[in-house]
Amino acid sequence: MRQLSAKRRGITPVQLAAVAAAAVVLAGGLWLFAIRWHPSPASFPFQGVDVSAAQGPIEWPVLRAGGAQFAYVTATTGATGRDPMFEKHWREVFEAGMGRGAVHVYSLCKLAIDQANNFNTTVPRDRDALPAAIDIAFAADCPSRPDRKIVIGELTQLVTLIETHTGQHALLRISRDFDAAYRVSEVLRRPLWSAQNFFPPDYAARPWRLWQASDMRRMDGAAAPLHWDVVAP
Repeated sequence: MRQLSAKRRGITPVQLAAVAAAAVVLAGGLWLFAIRWHPSPASFPFQGVDVSAAQGPIEWPVLRAGGAQFAYVTATTGATGRDPMFEKHWREVFEAGMGRGAVHVYSLCKLAIDQANNFNTTVPRDRDALPAAIDIAFAADCPSRPDRKIVIGELTQLVTLIETHTGQHALLRISRDFDAAYRVSEVLRRPLWSAQNFFPPDYAARPWRLWQASDMRRMDGAAAPLHWDVVAP
């Protein structure tokens, strides 16, 4: 096997070190850009975040000063899960003067009626709140993959029961792989919330109303990375 040494190619160890250092600097610059990036407010005037207990305590007035106008807050998961930070986030978002909406994380392993009961007994009725969102994705702790007819039926029931409680159409946040498997966006005619870093997603059957544009944004007021969302203009 022929091997060319750096010396025979005319590249010195010093030059190699310089190239490596430049690559590190470039990578670091790209990372700093990525974690601070968000879509232009000129193109998307209404922007905000979605959070759960994973983000920990948040200084909501600081986030609002940084451009967050609304927050979606995870409330419940499946039939029994309740986010331990929901009540605190829900109250503090309101106190900061931001729009607020609640999120239910759907589970393929639990009945829709039990999931709706979990959400409806956790999230207070608030006619001024943003539409409730249902987060629909595959989860590692739920290996079940029911037939499409069953899944669509269960989701329809869940949406109906949550909407009866909130008095508004629900927002459906459907992951790319879940929608590819079950084609939910084709049949449930509700506003869609799609997710893809940096580039507007087009995987759903209909245009999105809300776009999660970044799952890594860093901002003053939050110790952990935030999910950054924009509303379609």
